[in-house]
Amino acid sequence: MFKKLTVTPVLAAALLASSWAYAAREVRTFDVFVTIPTLAFYVIPSDPGWIHLEQRLPWNLTASTLGSLRKYFDVKNEAGSIEARLEGRPYLSNGTDAHDIGLRVLFNGVLLSELDNREVLPMSEAALGKRVLLEVLPFPPVDGVYKPGNYFGSVNLIFNAVLPGA
Repeated sequence: MFKKLTVTPVLAAALLASSWAYAAREVRTFDVFVTIPTLAFYVIPSDPGWIHLEQRLPWNLTASTLGSLRKYFDVKNEAGSIEARLEGRPYLSNGTDAHDIGLRVLFNGVLLSELDNREVLPMSEAALGKRVLLEVLPFPPVDGVYKPGNYFGSVNLIFNAVLPGA
């Protein structure tokens, strides 16, 4: 009888201790999203992992030159051509206007402007869909010397699906 009484409290203590071992927990939360394009018209990065992140232009220390950014997009417009333009002037700034570094933006080899829409893919190619290159190239400074500093900027692109005869 004494053995039964001793085993029961020991068993109960072991069960309580095991539940305490599971009392500590960690929770991780993260956001997920998806953009599902219409199959009739889209302009999306081929590798979507970069578009929401800052992109570093490579600096060549030995040559004192600034490199470019090159990324691919998948594009399609079943009903016509695709046009693009810049929203605002693309440049890098360190906070001193005189040090601004202007950027040239080419999409599928077409130099984009903030003033007008430019056809970046004709209807014959857009209807089938295509992978095209986005290039962001820095203008060298007038005096040829980049000024030291941390530079930041934005490139805003607007794409339009153009209907024939529009």
